[in-house]
Amino acid sequence: MLFLSHWARGDADRHLDDGTFWPLPITLSCQQKNAAGLKSGDRVALRDGEGFMLAVLTVSDAWDDNGNRHLGGAVEGAALPPHPDFAGLRATPAELRALLARRGWRQVIAWQAHRPMHRAQFEFCLKSAIENEANLLLHPQVGGDITEAPGYFGLVRSFLAIRERFPAATTQLSLLPAAPREASARALLLRAIVARNYGCGLLIAGGEHQPDGDFRRGEDLTQPLADLPVTELAEKIGVRLIAYPRMVYVEDRAEHLPESEAPAGARLLTLSGEEFQRRKRAGLKIPDWYSFPEVLSELHRQSPPRDRQGFTVFFTGLSGAGKSTLARALAARLMEMGGRCVTLLDGDIVRRHLSSELGFSKAHRDINVRRIGFVASEITKNRGIAICAPIAPYRQTRRDVRSMIEAVGGFIEIHVATPIETCESRDRKGLYAKARAGLIPEFTGVSDPYEVPESPELAIDTTSLGIDEAVQQILLKLEHEGYLR
Repeated sequence: MLFLSHWARGDADRHLDDGTFWPLPITLSCQQKNAAGLKSGDRVALRDGEGFMLAVLTVSDAWDDNGNRHLGGAVEGAALPPHPDFAGLRATPAELRALLARRGWRQVIAWQAHRPMHRAQFEFCLKSAIENEANLLLHPQVGGDITEAPGYFGLVRSFLAIRERFPAATTQLSLLPAAPREASARALLLRAIVARNYGCGLLIAGGEHQPDGDFRRGEDLTQPLADLPVTELAEKIGVRLIAYPRMVYVEDRAEHLPESEAPAGARLLTLSGEEFQRRKRAGLKIPDWYSFPEVLSELHRQSPPRDRQGFTVFFTGLSGAGKSTLARALAARLMEMGGRCVTLLDGDIVRRHLSSELGFSKAHRDINVRRIGFVASEITKNRGIAICAPIAPYRQTRRDVRSMIEAVGGFIEIHVATPIETCESRDRKGLYAKARAGLIPEFTGVSDPYEVPESPELAIDTTSLGIDEAVQQILLKLEHEGYLR
Protein backbone atom coordinates (compact mmCIF):
# COMPACT_ATOMS: atom_id res chain seq x y z
CA MET A 1 0.00 0.00 0.00
CA LEU A 2 1.23 3.49 -0.88
CA PHE A 3 0.28 6.76 0.75
CA LEU A 4 -0.07 10.04 -1.10
CA SER A 5 0.33 12.95 1.23
CA HIS A 6 1.84 16.36 1.74
CA TRP A 7 4.49 17.11 4.36
CA ALA A 8 3.48 17.22 8.00
CA ARG A 9 2.22 20.75 8.58
CA GLY A 10 4.89 22.96 10.10
CA ASP A 11 7.63 20.33 9.85
CA ALA A 12 10.69 21.99 8.35
CA ASP A 13 12.53 18.66 8.16
CA ARG A 14 10.29 17.37 5.38
CA HIS A 15 8.97 14.28 7.08
CA LEU A 16 5.63 12.63 6.58
CA ASP A 17 3.11 12.34 9.41
CA ASP A 18 4.49 8.89 10.31
CA GLY A 19 8.05 10.25 10.60
CA THR A 20 9.32 8.96 7.25
CA PHE A 21 11.64 11.39 5.47
CA TRP A 22 10.17 12.50 2.13
CA PRO A 23 11.66 15.35 0.07
CA LEU A 24 8.74 16.13 -2.24
CA PRO A 25 4.98 15.86 -1.85
CA ILE A 26 3.30 13.38 -4.17
CA THR A 27 -0.38 14.10 -4.65
CA LEU A 28 -3.16 13.43 -7.07
CA SER A 29 -3.65 16.76 -8.84
CA CYS A 30 -7.09 17.28 -10.40
CA GLN A 31 -9.08 20.11 -11.87
CA GLN A 32 -11.18 21.65 -9.14
CA LYS A 33 -14.44 21.04 -11.00
CA ASN A 34 -13.69 17.30 -11.19
CA ALA A 35 -12.78 16.90 -7.53
CA ALA A 36 -14.86 19.55 -5.79
CA GLY A 37 -17.25 17.04 -4.21
CA LEU A 38 -14.62 14.65 -2.87
CA LYS A 39 -14.17 14.46 0.88
CA SER A 40 -12.24 12.45 3.43
CA GLY A 41 -13.15 8.77 3.28
CA ASP A 42 -14.23 8.79 -0.39
CA ARG A 43 -12.68 6.12 -2.60
CA VAL A 44 -11.51 7.11 -6.07
CA ALA A 45 -10.60 4.73 -8.91
CA LEU A 46 -7.31 5.69 -10.60
CA ARG A 47 -7.32 4.74 -14.28
CA ASP A 48 -4.98 5.19 -17.22
CA GLY A 49 -5.94 6.90 -20.46
CA GLU A 50 -7.59 3.73 -21.75
CA GLY A 51 -9.77 3.36 -18.66
CA PHE A 52 -7.72 0.49 -17.17
CA MET A 53 -7.91 0.68 -13.36
CA LEU A 54 -4.50 0.77 -11.73
CA ALA A 55 -5.33 1.60 -8.12
CA VAL A 56 -7.87 2.95 -5.63
CA LEU A 57 -7.26 6.11 -3.60
CA THR A 58 -8.96 6.52 -0.23
CA VAL A 59 -9.03 10.28 0.28
CA SER A 60 -7.75 11.58 3.62
CA ASP A 61 -6.51 15.05 2.60
CA ALA A 62 -7.78 17.55 0.05
CA TRP A 63 -6.63 21.13 -0.57
CA ASP A 64 -6.51 23.72 -3.32
CA ASP A 65 -3.42 25.26 -4.87
CA ASN A 66 -2.91 27.28 -8.09
CA GLY A 67 -6.33 26.41 -9.43
CA ASN A 68 -5.95 22.67 -8.85
CA ARG A 69 -7.40 20.35 -6.25
CA HIS A 70 -4.81 18.12 -4.55
CA LEU A 71 -5.78 14.80 -3.00
CA GLY A 72 -3.81 12.61 -0.61
CA GLY A 73 -4.48 9.31 1.05
CA ALA A 74 -3.88 5.58 1.01
CA VAL A 75 -3.44 3.99 -2.41
CA GLU A 76 -4.23 0.32 -2.95
CA GLY A 77 -2.67 -1.09 -6.09
CA ALA A 78 -4.85 -3.11 -8.43
CA ALA A 79 -2.49 -3.71 -11.37
CA LEU A 80 0.78 -2.45 -12.79
CA PRO A 81 0.54 -0.09 -15.76
CA PRO A 82 0.78 -2.04 -19.02
CA HIS A 83 3.90 -1.38 -21.13
CA PRO A 84 3.91 -2.96 -24.60
CA ASP A 85 7.39 -1.63 -25.40
CA PHE A 86 10.78 -3.02 -24.32
CA ALA A 87 9.12 -5.56 -22.02
CA GLY A 88 12.41 -7.40 -21.46
CA LEU A 89 14.01 -4.26 -19.99
CA ARG A 90 11.35 -3.60 -17.37
CA ALA A 91 11.56 -4.81 -13.78
CA THR A 92 9.78 -3.70 -10.63
CA PRO A 93 11.95 -2.70 -7.65
CA ALA A 94 11.35 -6.11 -6.04
CA GLU A 95 12.18 -7.96 -9.26
CA LEU A 96 15.37 -5.99 -9.80
CA ARG A 97 16.50 -6.42 -6.18
CA ALA A 98 15.94 -10.16 -6.53
CA LEU A 99 17.93 -10.22 -9.79
CA LEU A 100 20.82 -8.32 -8.24
CA ALA A 101 20.80 -10.67 -5.26
CA ARG A 102 20.90 -13.75 -7.52
CA ARG A 103 23.91 -12.25 -9.30
CA GLY A 104 25.63 -11.65 -5.97
CA TRP A 105 25.78 -7.88 -6.39
CA ARG A 106 26.22 -6.27 -2.98
CA GLN A 107 27.35 -2.80 -4.08
CA VAL A 108 25.48 -1.20 -6.98
CA ILE A 109 25.86 2.28 -8.44
CA ALA A 110 22.92 3.81 -10.35
CA TRP A 111 23.06 6.06 -13.40
CA GLN A 112 19.58 7.57 -13.83
CA ALA A 113 19.46 9.65 -17.00
CA HIS A 114 16.87 11.05 -19.37
CA ARG A 115 19.38 11.95 -22.08
CA PRO A 116 21.68 9.71 -24.17
CA MET A 117 25.03 8.68 -22.77
CA HIS A 118 28.17 9.85 -24.58
CA ARG A 119 31.87 9.17 -24.01
CA ALA A 120 32.34 11.49 -21.01
CA GLN A 121 29.46 9.92 -19.09
CA PHE A 122 30.53 6.43 -20.17
CA GLU A 123 34.07 6.91 -18.90
CA PHE A 124 32.94 8.51 -15.64
CA CYS A 125 30.42 5.73 -14.89
CA LEU A 126 32.98 3.04 -15.63
CA LYS A 127 35.64 4.74 -13.53
CA SER A 128 33.21 5.31 -10.62
CA ALA A 129 32.16 1.67 -10.62
CA ILE A 130 35.78 0.50 -10.57
CA GLU A 131 36.87 2.93 -7.83
CA ASN A 132 33.92 1.96 -5.61
CA GLU A 133 34.20 -1.77 -6.38
CA ALA A 134 30.58 -1.59 -7.48
CA ASN A 135 28.41 -3.00 -10.20
CA LEU A 136 26.64 -0.55 -12.49
CA LEU A 137 22.90 -0.12 -13.11
CA LEU A 138 22.07 1.87 -16.24
CA HIS A 139 18.61 3.16 -15.35
CA PRO A 140 17.30 5.61 -17.99
CA GLN A 141 14.12 7.46 -17.05
CA VAL A 142 11.35 6.67 -19.52
CA GLY A 143 8.15 7.74 -17.78
CA GLY A 144 5.30 9.62 -19.42
CA ASP A 145 3.27 9.11 -22.59
CA ILE A 146 5.55 7.55 -25.22
CA THR A 147 3.29 8.86 -28.03
CA GLU A 148 4.09 12.42 -26.92
CA ALA A 149 7.84 11.82 -26.53
CA PRO A 150 9.30 11.25 -30.00
CA GLY A 151 12.83 10.79 -28.62
CA TYR A 152 11.82 8.00 -26.26
CA PHE A 153 12.58 5.02 -28.50
CA GLY A 154 15.84 6.55 -29.71
CA LEU A 155 16.91 7.08 -26.08
CA VAL A 156 16.33 3.44 -25.17
CA ARG A 157 18.00 2.18 -28.34
CA SER A 158 21.02 4.39 -27.61
CA PHE A 159 21.37 2.72 -24.20
CA LEU A 160 21.01 -0.71 -25.80
CA ALA A 161 23.87 0.26 -28.13
CA ILE A 162 26.21 1.63 -25.47
CA ARG A 163 25.51 -1.23 -23.06
CA GLU A 164 27.65 -3.44 -25.29
CA ARG A 165 30.70 -1.33 -24.39
CA PHE A 166 30.34 -1.99 -20.66
CA PRO A 167 31.53 -5.22 -19.01
CA ALA A 168 28.61 -7.63 -19.36
CA ALA A 169 29.28 -9.33 -16.02
CA THR A 170 29.05 -6.12 -13.97
CA THR A 171 26.49 -3.99 -15.83
CA GLN A 172 22.70 -4.18 -15.89
CA LEU A 173 20.32 -2.15 -18.06
CA SER A 174 16.77 -1.63 -16.83
CA LEU A 175 14.18 1.06 -17.58
CA LEU A 176 12.99 3.41 -14.86
CA PRO A 177 9.28 4.25 -15.41
CA ALA A 178 9.53 7.76 -13.96
CA ALA A 179 9.17 11.04 -15.79
CA PRO A 180 12.17 13.38 -15.31
CA ARG A 181 11.65 16.19 -12.81
CA GLU A 182 13.14 19.66 -12.84
CA ALA A 183 16.66 19.58 -11.41
CA SER A 184 16.62 20.44 -7.70
CA ALA A 185 17.97 19.16 -4.41
CA ARG A 186 14.53 17.79 -3.47
CA ALA A 187 14.18 15.94 -6.76
CA LEU A 188 17.68 14.49 -6.26
CA LEU A 189 16.70 13.14 -2.85
CA LEU A 190 13.58 11.58 -4.33
CA ARG A 191 15.80 9.91 -6.95
CA ALA A 192 17.97 8.62 -4.11
CA ILE A 193 14.92 6.96 -2.56
CA VAL A 194 14.10 5.40 -5.94
CA ALA A 195 17.69 4.16 -6.34
CA ARG A 196 17.60 2.59 -2.88
CA ASN A 197 14.29 0.87 -3.63
CA TYR A 198 15.85 -0.67 -6.75
CA GLY A 199 18.75 -2.04 -4.71
CA CYS A 200 21.40 0.65 -5.26
CA GLY A 201 23.57 2.11 -2.50
CA LEU A 202 25.30 4.70 -4.71
CA LEU A 203 23.85 7.25 -7.13
CA ILE A 204 25.67 9.44 -9.64
CA ALA A 205 24.16 12.90 -9.32
CA GLY A 206 24.14 14.97 -12.49
CA GLY A 207 25.72 14.58 -15.88
CA GLU A 208 22.58 14.46 -17.98
CA HIS A 209 21.93 16.92 -20.81
CA GLN A 210 19.52 19.72 -20.06
CA PRO A 211 16.81 20.72 -22.61
CA ASP A 212 18.69 23.99 -23.17
CA GLY A 213 21.67 21.98 -24.40
CA ASP A 214 23.91 22.46 -21.36
CA PHE A 215 25.18 19.82 -18.94
CA ARG A 216 23.81 19.31 -15.47
CA ARG A 217 26.63 18.68 -13.00
CA GLY A 218 26.30 17.08 -9.60
CA GLU A 219 27.35 20.19 -7.74
CA ASP A 220 24.70 22.23 -9.59
CA LEU A 221 21.84 20.25 -8.11
CA THR A 222 22.21 21.56 -4.58
CA GLN A 223 22.45 25.24 -5.47
CA PRO A 224 18.69 26.08 -5.49
CA LEU A 225 18.44 24.78 -1.88
CA ALA A 226 21.94 25.34 -0.56
CA ASP A 227 20.66 25.17 3.04
CA LEU A 228 19.44 21.60 2.54
CA PRO A 229 22.07 19.04 3.68
CA VAL A 230 21.64 16.87 0.63
CA THR A 231 24.60 14.54 1.18
CA GLU A 232 23.69 13.85 4.80
CA LEU A 233 20.00 13.33 4.00
CA ALA A 234 20.87 10.96 1.15
CA GLU A 235 23.05 8.90 3.50
CA LYS A 236 20.13 8.67 5.94
CA ILE A 237 18.10 7.30 3.07
CA GLY A 238 20.83 4.75 2.53
CA VAL A 239 22.45 6.14 -0.62
CA ARG A 240 25.84 7.76 -1.11
CA LEU A 241 25.90 10.45 -3.79
CA ILE A 242 28.70 10.71 -6.35
CA ALA A 243 28.76 14.16 -7.91
CA TYR A 244 29.30 14.29 -11.66
CA PRO A 245 31.94 17.01 -12.28
CA ARG A 246 32.63 19.23 -15.26
CA MET A 247 34.30 16.86 -17.71
CA VAL A 248 36.83 17.82 -20.40
CA TYR A 249 38.60 15.78 -23.05
CA VAL A 250 42.37 15.75 -22.53
CA GLU A 251 43.72 15.28 -26.04
CA ASP A 252 47.25 14.30 -24.99
CA ARG A 253 45.90 11.47 -22.84
CA ALA A 254 42.97 10.56 -25.11
CA GLU A 255 40.52 10.44 -22.20
CA HIS A 256 37.90 12.49 -20.39
CA LEU A 257 38.81 13.82 -16.96
CA PRO A 258 37.23 16.14 -14.42
CA GLU A 259 38.39 19.64 -15.26
CA SER A 260 40.00 19.94 -11.81
CA GLU A 261 42.18 16.90 -12.56
CA ALA A 262 43.33 17.96 -16.03
CA PRO A 263 47.14 18.31 -16.30
CA ALA A 264 48.45 21.87 -16.43
CA GLY A 265 49.16 23.01 -19.98
CA ALA A 266 47.31 20.10 -21.58
CA ARG A 267 45.09 20.75 -24.60
CA LEU A 268 41.51 20.45 -23.39
CA LEU A 269 38.53 19.98 -25.72
CA THR A 270 34.87 20.55 -24.96
CA LEU A 271 31.70 20.56 -27.02
CA SER A 272 28.64 22.25 -25.55
CA GLY A 273 25.30 20.52 -25.67
CA GLU A 274 23.98 23.37 -27.80
CA GLU A 275 26.78 22.94 -30.35
CA PHE A 276 26.23 19.17 -30.38
CA GLN A 277 22.54 19.67 -31.16
CA ARG A 278 23.34 22.21 -33.87
CA ARG A 279 25.75 19.84 -35.58
CA LYS A 280 23.33 16.94 -35.31
CA ARG A 281 20.49 18.97 -36.82
CA ALA A 282 22.71 20.17 -39.66
CA GLY A 283 24.20 16.73 -40.33
CA LEU A 284 27.71 17.97 -39.50
CA LYS A 285 30.60 15.92 -38.15
CA ILE A 286 30.51 15.04 -34.44
CA PRO A 287 34.07 14.56 -33.07
CA ASP A 288 34.99 10.96 -32.38
CA TRP A 289 36.12 11.89 -28.88
CA TYR A 290 32.64 13.17 -28.02
CA SER A 291 30.46 10.13 -28.68
CA PHE A 292 30.33 6.60 -30.03
CA PRO A 293 29.27 5.93 -33.64
CA GLU A 294 26.56 3.45 -32.65
CA VAL A 295 25.00 5.99 -30.26
CA LEU A 296 25.08 8.72 -32.89
CA SER A 297 23.55 6.32 -35.40
CA GLU A 298 20.55 5.75 -33.13
CA LEU A 299 20.15 9.48 -32.46
CA HIS A 300 20.26 10.25 -36.19
CA ARG A 301 17.63 7.59 -36.83
CA GLN A 302 15.36 9.20 -34.26
CA SER A 303 16.12 12.82 -35.17
CA PRO A 304 17.64 13.06 -38.65
CA PRO A 305 19.15 16.22 -40.18
CA ARG A 306 16.66 18.77 -41.46
CA ASP A 307 16.89 17.68 -45.07
CA ARG A 308 15.54 14.29 -43.99
CA GLN A 309 13.01 15.52 -41.43
CA GLY A 310 9.32 15.92 -42.03
CA PHE A 311 7.93 19.44 -42.17
CA THR A 312 4.70 21.37 -42.64
CA VAL A 313 4.18 24.36 -44.89
CA PHE A 314 1.22 26.24 -43.44
CA PHE A 315 -0.39 28.85 -45.72
CA THR A 316 -2.73 31.35 -44.07
CA GLY A 317 -4.57 34.31 -45.54
CA LEU A 318 -7.93 35.69 -46.63
CA SER A 319 -10.31 33.87 -48.92
CA GLY A 320 -9.15 34.50 -52.49
CA ALA A 321 -5.60 35.42 -51.45
CA GLY A 322 -4.11 32.57 -53.50
CA LYS A 323 -3.39 30.02 -50.78
CA SER A 324 -4.85 26.99 -52.56
CA THR A 325 -3.21 27.86 -55.87
CA LEU A 326 0.21 28.24 -54.24
CA ALA A 327 -0.28 25.09 -52.15
CA ARG A 328 -1.12 22.96 -55.19
CA ALA A 329 1.80 24.38 -57.19
CA LEU A 330 4.23 23.85 -54.32
CA ALA A 331 3.00 20.28 -53.81
CA ALA A 332 3.58 19.56 -57.50
CA ARG A 333 7.13 20.95 -57.40
CA LEU A 334 8.02 18.95 -54.31
CA MET A 335 6.59 15.79 -55.86
CA GLU A 336 8.71 16.44 -58.95
CA MET A 337 11.80 16.57 -56.74
CA GLY A 338 10.89 13.27 -55.03
CA GLY A 339 12.47 11.80 -51.92
CA ARG A 340 9.55 12.28 -49.50
CA CYS A 341 5.79 11.81 -49.51
CA VAL A 342 3.81 15.02 -49.96
CA THR A 343 0.24 15.48 -48.68
CA LEU A 344 -1.94 18.46 -49.60
CA LEU A 345 -4.40 19.51 -46.87
CA ASP A 346 -6.30 22.25 -48.68
CA GLY A 347 -9.21 23.89 -46.89
CA ASP A 348 -11.90 22.58 -49.23
CA ILE A 349 -10.41 19.06 -49.26
CA VAL A 350 -10.36 18.93 -45.47
CA ARG A 351 -13.88 20.30 -45.23
CA ARG A 352 -15.13 17.54 -47.49
CA HIS A 353 -13.30 14.59 -45.97
CA LEU A 354 -12.42 15.51 -42.38
CA SER A 355 -14.78 18.24 -41.18
CA SER A 356 -17.98 17.75 -43.17
CA GLU A 357 -20.14 18.08 -40.05
CA LEU A 358 -18.71 21.48 -39.11
CA GLY A 359 -20.19 24.83 -39.96
CA PHE A 360 -18.46 28.19 -40.22
CA SER A 361 -18.92 29.59 -36.73
CA LYS A 362 -15.81 30.78 -34.93
CA ALA A 363 -15.76 27.64 -32.76
CA HIS A 364 -16.15 25.32 -35.75
CA ARG A 365 -13.48 27.09 -37.79
CA ASP A 366 -11.14 26.74 -34.83
CA ILE A 367 -11.86 22.99 -34.59
CA ASN A 368 -11.27 22.61 -38.32
CA VAL A 369 -7.84 24.25 -38.18
CA ARG A 370 -6.82 22.19 -35.16
CA ARG A 371 -7.81 19.01 -37.01
CA ILE A 372 -5.65 20.08 -39.91
CA GLY A 373 -2.80 20.72 -37.47
CA PHE A 374 -3.12 17.28 -35.92
CA VAL A 375 -3.11 15.49 -39.28
CA ALA A 376 -0.15 17.61 -40.40
CA SER A 377 1.74 16.77 -37.19
CA GLU A 378 1.27 13.03 -37.82
CA ILE A 379 2.54 13.42 -41.40
CA THR A 380 5.48 15.50 -40.18
CA LYS A 381 6.30 13.06 -37.37
CA ASN A 382 6.56 10.28 -39.95
CA ARG A 383 8.94 12.41 -42.06
CA GLY A 384 6.52 13.37 -44.76
CA ILE A 385 5.66 16.84 -46.04
CA ALA A 386 2.27 18.36 -45.20
CA ILE A 387 1.05 21.40 -47.13
CA CYS A 388 -1.89 23.14 -45.47
CA ALA A 389 -3.96 25.98 -46.88
CA PRO A 390 -6.74 27.00 -44.50
CA ILE A 391 -7.75 30.60 -43.83
CA ALA A 392 -6.78 30.07 -40.14
CA PRO A 393 -7.74 33.60 -39.05
CA TYR A 394 -6.91 33.36 -35.34
CA ARG A 395 -3.39 33.85 -33.93
CA GLN A 396 -3.78 31.62 -30.90
CA THR A 397 -4.97 28.70 -32.98
CA ARG A 398 -2.02 29.12 -35.35
CA ARG A 399 0.36 29.27 -32.36
CA ASP A 400 -1.10 26.05 -30.98
CA VAL A 401 -0.76 24.31 -34.34
CA ARG A 402 2.85 25.52 -34.61
CA SER A 403 3.67 24.14 -31.16
CA MET A 404 2.05 20.81 -31.99
CA ILE A 405 4.04 20.40 -35.20
CA GLU A 406 7.38 21.84 -34.06
CA ALA A 407 7.46 19.15 -31.37
CA VAL A 408 7.90 16.54 -34.12
CA GLY A 409 9.47 18.38 -37.07
CA GLY A 410 9.62 21.60 -39.05
CA PHE A 411 6.95 24.29 -39.39
CA ILE A 412 7.01 27.04 -42.00
CA GLU A 413 4.20 29.58 -41.80
CA ILE A 414 3.53 31.52 -44.99
CA HIS A 415 1.24 34.52 -44.82
CA VAL A 416 -0.38 35.04 -48.21
CA ALA A 417 -0.71 38.77 -47.59
CA THR A 418 -2.84 39.67 -50.57
CA PRO A 419 -5.00 42.76 -49.81
CA ILE A 420 -8.72 42.26 -49.38
CA GLU A 421 -9.46 44.44 -52.43
CA THR A 422 -7.56 41.99 -54.64
CA CYS A 423 -9.24 39.04 -52.96
CA GLU A 424 -12.69 40.49 -53.62
CA SER A 425 -11.85 41.13 -57.27
CA ARG A 426 -11.02 37.42 -57.67
CA ASP A 427 -14.16 36.20 -55.89
CA ARG A 428 -15.71 33.86 -58.47
CA LYS A 429 -18.25 32.47 -56.00
CA GLY A 430 -19.48 35.89 -54.90
CA LEU A 431 -18.79 35.12 -51.23
CA TYR A 432 -17.58 38.60 -50.35
CA ALA A 433 -20.66 40.19 -51.93
CA LYS A 434 -22.94 37.85 -49.99
CA ALA A 435 -21.05 38.59 -46.78
CA ARG A 436 -21.35 42.36 -47.29
CA ALA A 437 -25.06 41.89 -47.93
CA GLY A 438 -25.36 40.08 -44.60
CA LEU A 439 -26.11 36.71 -46.19
CA ILE A 440 -23.00 35.00 -44.78
CA PRO A 441 -22.41 35.62 -41.06
CA GLU A 442 -18.93 35.64 -39.51
CA PHE A 443 -17.11 35.91 -42.83
CA THR A 444 -13.39 36.48 -42.39
CA GLY A 445 -12.29 39.97 -43.43
CA VAL A 446 -15.84 41.34 -43.53
CA SER A 447 -17.88 40.44 -40.45
CA ASP A 448 -15.15 38.53 -38.60
CA PRO A 449 -11.53 39.62 -38.13
CA TYR A 450 -8.43 38.16 -39.69
CA GLU A 451 -5.57 38.39 -37.19
CA VAL A 452 -2.41 39.02 -39.21
CA PRO A 453 0.51 36.66 -38.37
CA GLU A 454 3.07 38.24 -36.08
CA SER A 455 6.24 36.70 -37.49
CA PRO A 456 5.66 34.26 -40.34
CA GLU A 457 8.65 32.63 -41.98
CA LEU A 458 7.55 34.20 -45.27
CA ALA A 459 4.97 36.75 -46.46
CA ILE A 460 3.81 36.79 -50.08
CA ASP A 461 1.49 39.24 -51.82
CA THR A 462 0.11 37.59 -54.96
CA THR A 463 -1.36 40.81 -56.38
CA SER A 464 1.41 41.20 -58.94
CA LEU A 465 3.45 38.08 -58.31
CA GLY A 466 3.24 35.09 -60.63
CA ILE A 467 2.69 31.58 -59.28
CA ASP A 468 6.07 30.28 -60.44
CA GLU A 469 7.89 33.21 -58.90
CA ALA A 470 6.04 32.83 -55.60
CA VAL A 471 6.71 29.08 -55.46
CA GLN A 472 10.39 29.73 -56.17
CA GLN A 473 10.53 32.08 -53.17
CA ILE A 474 9.09 29.32 -50.99
CA LEU A 475 11.53 26.71 -52.30
CA LEU A 476 14.45 29.07 -51.65
CA LYS A 477 13.18 29.59 -48.10
CA LEU A 478 12.93 25.85 -47.52
CA GLU A 479 16.43 25.41 -48.90
CA HIS A 480 17.78 28.22 -46.72
CA GLU A 481 16.23 26.63 -43.60
CA GLY A 482 17.88 23.32 -44.48
CA TYR A 483 14.77 21.29 -45.38
CA LEU A 484 15.77 20.89 -49.01
CA ARG A 485 19.07 20.22 -50.70
